[in-house]
Amino acid sequence: MDIREHDIDREPPGADVQAGEYVLGVLGERERRLAELRVETDPAFARLVGDWQRRLAALVEEIEPVAAPAQLWPRLRVRLGWSPVQGERPRGLWHNAAFWRGAAAAAAMLALVAWWSDRGPTPAPVAPPLADKPPLMIEHQPAFPVTRLARDDGSAGWLASIDLRHAKVMTMAVPTPEDPQGRVAELWLIPKGEAPRSLGLISTEWADSLKVSPEALSKLAAGATLAITLEPPGGAPHGVPTGPIVAKGNIAL
Repeated sequence: MDIREHDIDREPPGADVQAGEYVLGVLGERERRLAELRVETDPAFARLVGDWQRRLAALVEEIEPVAAPAQLWPRLRVRLGWSPVQGERPRGLWHNAAFWRGAAAAAAMLALVAWWSDRGPTPAPVAPPLADKPPLMIEHQPAFPVTRLARDDGSAGWLASIDLRHAKVMTMAVPTPEDPQGRVAELWLIPKGEAPRSLGLISTEWADSLKVSPEALSKLAAGATLAITLEPPGGAPHGVPTGPIVAKGNIAL
């Protein structure tokens, strides 16, 4: 395969790739539910998911927390029927203190009547209104588009995700045996109509996160290609690929 050839096989992803995409959180709602069902019913697929989770653990420490937008809380409060501004007195019947005091008094009177009429069990007291507090929210990291780097036979060799905000390319290998010649995997960016640019060495087994230079970052765009070659230990000499391409894919953004 020549590094200038950019077409890849569009075969549907296999179980290992689906497990990786499920762990990365990039599946659509329908595909995610199918994957969750498969985890529960297919032990082999569940093991693949567990393998991906362990391999991706190396990237967890590099994920930075993202603060919720300032306008999010007011919108949530309005949809829940609360005042958009925290601290304002809630409006409406369900937040009316006089209403709840009257309801509590009525419940007490009904309980007293029931006790005198048949000495039956006292009705359960009316629950007080819930405190006007924001619900607990779990912040999720944004999902980055995933580029599938395919081998010659169409199978996935690596998954790559581009974080433009933090100038990083994250890769996850579908584990393969080490090269018998001791060569290492090197990731290349091939902008359309330009020469390949090395982004760094990556693992053939685990997750990696590569820092991208500002110049290369501007070239990480749709239409460009990511490719992986096998190079001598330490990387390709003089920044020019010398080994065979083992996987490649068009960038998804």
